[in-house]
Amino acid sequence: MTEPIRPIRNSVSLSSRAATGFVVLMGVVSLFSDFTYEGARSITGPFLAVLGASGAVVGVVAGLGELIGYALRLASGYLADKTRQYWTLVFVGFAVNLLAVPLLALADRWELAAVLIVAERMGKAIRTPARDVMLSYASDRIGRGWGFGLHEALDQIGAVVGPLAVAAVFHFTGKYQSGFGFLLVPALIALSVLFVAYRLYPNPHDLRSATVKLQSKGFSSVFWLYVVAIGCVAAGYADFPLVAYHFQKVSSVPGPWIPIFYSIAMGVDAVAALIFGRLFDRIGFSALILAVLLSSLFAPLVFMGGFYAALAGMALWGVGMGAQESIARAAVATVAPQDRLGFAFGLFNTIYGVAWFVGSALMGVLYDMSITALVSFSVLSQALCVGILLATRKRVHS
Repeated sequence: MTEPIRPIRNSVSLSSRAATGFVVLMGVVSLFSDFTYEGARSITGPFLAVLGASGAVVGVVAGLGELIGYALRLASGYLADKTRQYWTLVFVGFAVNLLAVPLLALADRWELAAVLIVAERMGKAIRTPARDVMLSYASDRIGRGWGFGLHEALDQIGAVVGPLAVAAVFHFTGKYQSGFGFLLVPALIALSVLFVAYRLYPNPHDLRSATVKLQSKGFSSVFWLYVVAIGCVAAGYADFPLVAYHFQKVSSVPGPWIPIFYSIAMGVDAVAALIFGRLFDRIGFSALILAVLLSSLFAPLVFMGGFYAALAGMALWGVGMGAQESIARAAVATVAPQDRLGFAFGLFNTIYGVAWFVGSALMGVLYDMSITALVSFSVLSQALCVGILLATRKRVHS
C-alpha cells in the first residue's frame, strides 16, 4: 500500500475524467465514513449527558477530541511529504477512525466514551493530510473549488443518512448503544471501497497536472494570515454535541428530532459545498467571506430561539461547515507551496484544531454561565474572521 517517490509527470491514461473518478471514489469512501462517525456524533452529546457528563465536560471532550485530532495532522502531514506513502497513512487512519465508533456501544461510563471519541478523531488526523494531498493533485485538473466541493458533497450524503439511520434505530430500540453498534456496517463498507480506490489509483502523483511547477520555499505571510482567519471562525463555531446538549436541556427540540436536525444541517452542508466550490473557482476568497457572513448568524438562532429558529440556525450552521470542509481546504492549496502541501494541510488543521478546542472549551464554560455571552463570543469571532479574510483577499490579488 505504498508508492515509490517519482517525478511528477503527465500520464496519458490519467485524464481529467480519471481525476474526477478519483474524487468521486474517495467521496464514496467519505460518504460511508461520514455515515459512521457523523451518525455517532449526532448522539454523543445526549449520550454523554445520559452517562452523567455536565455541559462543561461535553464542551471539553468535544474540543479535546478536535484538538488532539487536528494537532496530530501536523505530524501526519509531515510524514506524507517526507515518505509520499499516502495510501499507508490513509488506510491506518481510516481503520482507527471508523472502528472506534461501534466500540462506543460498550461504553458504560462517560470517561470511557470520551476516550473512544478522542480515538475516532485521532484516526481522522492520521489519514486527512495524505488524503487531502491526493485530492489536491486530482482537483488541480478540474478546479480546486469544484474538486474539494464535490468530495465534500458526497461526504455529506453519508452525514445526512447516518444521523437519520441512528435516529431510526434509537426510535425503535430507545438505546444509544444500539445506534453505535449498527454503525459497524457502514464502517466496513467504507474500508472496502477504500481498498478498491487503492487498486485503481495506486500512484496518486499521476493525477497531477503536468503544468504544476514545484518550488521549495517557506510559507508566505498570506498563508499565515489565512490560517489565522480560519482559526477565528473555528474558535467561534459551536460543536454539535454542545448544540445537542442545549436542545435536550431546554427542550427546544424534542429528543428524536435532534439527530434529524443534524442530518438537515449536513444536507445543507453538501449543497453549500457544491455552490461555494464553484464560486471559489470564479471569485476566490470572496466566496469564503460570503459563507462566513451567513454562518455567523447561526448561534443566536440555535441558542436563543425555539424549534423553527433552531432549525434555521442549523441550516446556517451547515452552510459554514460546508465552506470549512471544502473551499477552506481548497484555499490552502492556493496559498501554500506545492511541494509542501502535506505539511501545509497538517499545519492548517493543527491551528484550526487548537482554535476549535479553545473555543469549544470556552463556550462550554460560557454555556453554564451565560448563553448571551456564548452567542456574543461566537458572532464576534466570526466577524473578526471576515475582517482578516478581507485583508487576505487584498494581498492575494495585489
